[in-house]
Amino acid sequence: MKDDLAATIKTICKKHGKDRTRLMDVVREVQVKYNHVGSQAMELIAKELGTQRVEVEGMVTFYAFLSKQPKGKMVIRLCNCALAEMWDNERVAQAFEKELGIKFGETTPDGEISLEYTACIGMCDQSPAAMCNEVVLTNLSTDAVKEIVATLKQTGDPKKLVKKLGDGQNANALVKAMVNNNIRKKGPVIFAPMEPGAALKNALAMTPAEVIRDIKTARLRGRGGAGFPTGLKWDFTRGAEGRERYVVCNADEGEPGTFKDRVILTECADLLFEGMTIAGYAVGAKLGLVYLRGEYEYLRAYLEDVLSKRRKQKLLGRDITGAQGFNFDIRIQMGAGAYVCGEETALLSSAEGLRGEPKNRPPFPAQKGYLGEPTVLNNVETYCCAARILEKGAPWFAQLGSKGSPGTKLVSVSGDCQTPGVYEVPFGQKISDLLAEVGAKDAIAVQVGGPSGQCLGPECFDKTLCYDDVATGGSFMIFGPQRNILDVATYFMHFFIEESCGHCTPCRVGNTLIKNGLDKIRSGKGEPEDLAYLQELGETVKAASRCGLGQTSPNPVLTTIKNFRSLYEARLKKSPDGLQPTFDLDKALAVAERVQGRKSVHFEE
Repeated sequence: MKDDLAATIKTICKKHGKDRTRLMDVVREVQVKYNHVGSQAMELIAKELGTQRVEVEGMVTFYAFLSKQPKGKMVIRLCNCALAEMWDNERVAQAFEKELGIKFGETTPDGEISLEYTACIGMCDQSPAAMCNEVVLTNLSTDAVKEIVATLKQTGDPKKLVKKLGDGQNANALVKAMVNNNIRKKGPVIFAPMEPGAALKNALAMTPAEVIRDIKTARLRGRGGAGFPTGLKWDFTRGAEGRERYVVCNADEGEPGTFKDRVILTECADLLFEGMTIAGYAVGAKLGLVYLRGEYEYLRAYLEDVLSKRRKQKLLGRDITGAQGFNFDIRIQMGAGAYVCGEETALLSSAEGLRGEPKNRPPFPAQKGYLGEPTVLNNVETYCCAARILEKGAPWFAQLGSKGSPGTKLVSVSGDCQTPGVYEVPFGQKISDLLAEVGAKDAIAVQVGGPSGQCLGPECFDKTLCYDDVATGGSFMIFGPQRNILDVATYFMHFFIEESCGHCTPCRVGNTLIKNGLDKIRSGKGEPEDLAYLQELGETVKAASRCGLGQTSPNPVLTTIKNFRSLYEARLKKSPDGLQPTFDLDKALAVAERVQGRKSVHFEE
């Protein structure tokens, strides 16, 4: 067995050029083959790649989809984000436990099936949802669970679970997924028809500086939520000192309630790759990386096929479209289940074969990014917009949307509405108009921008979706009158606690303290002073945290305190005697009583 393991790992490492920076690819393959990456495997990988065993173990223990301990040949991961909990998720979870005869976190005695919870898997428009290995299971019910478990026990093949294919490219022979796109509204930028190569041809008729000028003229801003001017980022990268330059696409949309990139990758892959190639020409890069979240593994073969076809069409590779000296190609880099890798510097760390821990900024990626070289890093939608700008012109794009926010925005709508899905809307659209369009007229709250965004009440529904009013990366979660907003905030805080990389104290400890304070209020034991404490604590975590996760993680509490303060105040009560209602004297003395072997005596005045 040892010889087989050694030979296999040697083969896998050789396949990836024995490149230390490809450690993620190596450990993923070992995980798939052996259902874990054990101690012996770590030693062998470290030896083959010329690194330390601690580096390998650090990676294996960081990512949710990797494990030191053996897991089942089939791993069922049930999504348990706040939206999933709204749709009978608990009953589905109980059904899995009953049918498998195990609890979450356990593996069946025969070692075949493991059962786990996971955070958002990008299927919030078709919850409850789960994954079995790379196979996505949508719209689950207790009856469906019985059929799923029976099929797995009978066939041992998760692919047999897909009985009905979804729409569009989900039915492609290389995808074969039961996922539905749920494209509810098509706009002129992302979902309009395109001719592969048309935008690239226009770009190559210009100089790189002129391409960047067009992106600036169009006033394109990053579609990830922060809204940094894309042309300026490209200009910084082109002008930075370095031996190489890189183009990286952030396709790690892990924010609960966000799934627009999933649909772009499924239906508009050519548009994305064209935008990345244009960026490569503009900044002088030879290589592009798509960092694809592990939950979208089911799309990988299809995306690789699109890339292969583009190479045959001379839209990738050497001397693209006959342009001598323009050499650019794209590689897909898989993630392995870590929300923090959506933060750009953590993503770069992961792509370099490291734990997905954020890096200090400055320097920014445009100065020192992937492998320490100047790097353009944008998200999926941004590259698509760039391609469309070069296809149809900067003036065309600039006249769309609102004055301060040109273009359109993809919005992932989920929650309490009649038609969840993806909507391409012009910037400047009112929240109230979008709510009416999706069939959510009785909404009491909207979470815009995911858990790290803001929770808005009806008094804010006249606000508009744009960078100057309500900015969003695309998530639009709707909550009806039957929902408890404080419960939703608690789910979000639990999510951030689970997904924090743990590097810095403000985020690692502060988020837990925020959740504890929120739990105290929800239980009816809070005092008026607790609101001021939560506000101050939240602001401290935002100011002192190292990366974007910690800098936005207090938002579920801070924005609900701001916009739903009455819900908090209704659960507060002033202690008449000044004592803390959460202090349990008997519990505090329990250890001392066991040590002394006698009960304590309480005296009251």
